[in-house]
Amino acid sequence: MLRGSSPASIRAGIVLVKLSLCLCNALFTTLSVLLEQRDKSVNSLTPPAYRRLGFQPLQQLHAPGSFCAVSVLVSFPAEPGWLAAPTMKLLKAAVIFALAPTLTPALALEPLSVGLAIGVASALTGYLSHPRFYCNYVECCPRAGQRLNASALKAQLDDRLFGQHLAKDVVLKAVLGFSNNPSPKKPLMLSLHGWAGTGKNFLSQILAEQVHPAGLRSKFVHLFLATLHFPHHDQVKLYKEQLQNWIRGNVSACPSSVFIFDEMDKMHPGVIDAIKPFLDYYEEVDGVSYRKAIFIFLSNAGGDLINKAALDFWTSGKRREDIQLKDLEPLLSVGVFNNKNSGLWHSSIIDRNLIDYFVPFLPLEQRHVKMCVRAEMTARGYAVDEKIVQAVADEMTYFPKGQKIYSDKGCKTVQAKLDIHEDFVMRDMKDRG
Repeated sequence: MLRGSSPASIRAGIVLVKLSLCLCNALFTTLSVLLEQRDKSVNSLTPPAYRRLGFQPLQQLHAPGSFCAVSVLVSFPAEPGWLAAPTMKLLKAAVIFALAPTLTPALALEPLSVGLAIGVASALTGYLSHPRFYCNYVECCPRAGQRLNASALKAQLDDRLFGQHLAKDVVLKAVLGFSNNPSPKKPLMLSLHGWAGTGKNFLSQILAEQVHPAGLRSKFVHLFLATLHFPHHDQVKLYKEQLQNWIRGNVSACPSSVFIFDEMDKMHPGVIDAIKPFLDYYEEVDGVSYRKAIFIFLSNAGGDLINKAALDFWTSGKRREDIQLKDLEPLLSVGVFNNKNSGLWHSSIIDRNLIDYFVPFLPLEQRHVKMCVRAEMTARGYAVDEKIVQAVADEMTYFPKGQKIYSDKGCKTVQAKLDIHEDFVMRDMKDRG
């Protein structure tokens, strides 16, 4: 026995030591579980057959306590509303269970010390389970009512997307209106059309980053490639079933999930109709609301129609910026619906008017290609050299053959073209010192 210490104070000290160690153990256990869950999806209903699409089912994680002999069992979705209360209750129960044998005599001897310890324990477990704490370690679904940053989205579109005044305006208004609506009647459905290299993928990435900061790396953003995820024509029925289960599970986990379908012009007809129930004006489908989700189609289909309309404007002496959505959207909706290579051929999604906007991406002129070159040079940390900018732009091919107005690949090959000039750029930078 320590000199000057009473049995009561020693026992209370032991209680505090055990309490501290147990809390530390609970803290590290919880952090371990949260980090384990960071890159996992949360749909416990998804069968193994769908995992080839990259979906991870909900799992039970066992984290045995080393000192307190407490076994923690966690099984929860990664959405704050589901996680906060169970975690807090779990940790408090673990602490009380571990300390129950020692608390009775200690309470009789040192009520103030033990009461203070329990208060500290409650405060720590409350802080530990607060969304602001665990969302620092695990990506969380945005809270209900959380709005997009309008100025940030506009700045990103202005700085990174070139030559697409129409797409910028339509998408900005559509997305912000949808985000600010506390009770939308249906999910937001955008269909982006235009030739390769005009910025469709770029815009979808910018939008995804604004909804979920991790962008395409987010577990709440899902990218489907027609040639990768739905390659075989004879398995359309299986794809439709898989797609429905995938979307149902992920929207259950995060209502504001984003789904991007690329290469829609290569999608087998009928596959995409599987998501029609989720796009319609239903409050819930099998107990799940899809009204906060965003669906984006990317397609080259309709690109010829857009290019012809843009060329007609140029020929008639009208400014490119005078082209309005009403000049192109009717052409796109009818053209895509009747195009057997569009993936939306005779689709019930178009027939039921479930696509909110057909967004046209105009062909890019040489001045827009130069903007892409400057942006790429800046991104690589190079000083912008207009001679290099012009050289890269001149190496692109343009149409029509006579006038050579529009780049036939947009900005798609700018990076590869700039690679050829990289040695010259580096030497120039070195010379400038």
